[in-house]
Amino acid sequence: MAQSQGLVKRYLKAFCKGFFVAVPVAVTFLDRVACVARVEGASMQPSLNPGGSQSSDVVLLNHWKVRNFEVQRGDIVSL
Repeated sequence: MAQSQGLVKRYLKAFCKGFFVAVPVAVTFLDRVACVARVEGASMQPSLNPGGSQSSDVVLLNHWKVRNFEVQRGDIVSL
């Protein structure tokens, strides 16, 4: 019984260490570099979501290029 409690305690300690490192890294990445978004509806047809309301497209939003003012003509910008 004592061994299983020690194992659980070590597991929880390792989980907390990993959690408190992974969450800030993931949040920073999604805020500063890129994130994934879903395009639904007819607002971007025919370029995105050509099937209308039956389907949706998934896009990668690149925050890095916008922060460095590297947006060019023809790029799709999401607000």
